[in-house]
Amino acid sequence: MRIAVVGATGRIGSLTVAALQRAGHDVVPVSRTHGVDVVAGTGLDEVLTGVAAVVDTTSVNAATDAAAVGFFTTATANLLAAEQRAGVGHHVVLSIARVRDVPGNAHHAGKRAQEAAVEAGPIPYTIVPATQFHDFPVTVAGWVEKDGVAQLPPLLMQPIAPADVADILARVAVGPPQGRHRDIAGPEPQDLIDMARRTLAVQGRDIRLVPTWHGGIFDLTMSGDALLPAADAEIASTTFDDWLAAQR
Repeated sequence: MRIAVVGATGRIGSLTVAALQRAGHDVVPVSRTHGVDVVAGTGLDEVLTGVAAVVDTTSVNAATDAAAVGFFTTATANLLAAEQRAGVGHHVVLSIARVRDVPGNAHHAGKRAQEAAVEAGPIPYTIVPATQFHDFPVTVAGWVEKDGVAQLPPLLMQPIAPADVADILARVAVGPPQGRHRDIAGPEPQDLIDMARRTLAVQGRDIRLVPTWHGGIFDLTMSGDALLPAADAEIASTTFDDWLAAQR
């Protein structure tokens, strides 16, 4: 099957390309590196010729809700219009588990807008909502670190390995459109601060972590079980311990 992966040079995109190629599919990588700009809409008609399914793994670092919403709605509108012209039959998009329940931050606002655009669009779709990735805590620590100190909230989450996300996206892409897929998550609940501390230790980085709900990029609406997947979630196999051991 000929499948396009949008955001193909990103973390999840590159893993999805690899997963599809291992399964023997003809993969079309889509990114600015490959001469395609989904926000400007340039190059899409050429790369989507003969494509049966599109997997959208695009992301953006946006400081405001407006910036995130603008990126995702524009990119999605351009993708869906080009897919309709090319006769694409399945649009798969990676989203966030519980994104409709938790106000979250600018990225959450953008993903809600992306989901709405896909649901209202002309292409049969599957939305795949994933929990946070295993490397999310150390990424957040890097975002907020100042002078060797990072203030982090004690978020409870059930993280999933990026490679497991890619494998699920690859499987979904070759199947029929499902509408909204079940949440996908890792096998165990974890604490963000503990995960960040253990990952930093493996990486040999010295950042002091300060637990707090104040002054950060997350607030109390994300406390408790707000980020945990739904009870019927599809559970991937890779534990955080397994993932962390592979980083050594």
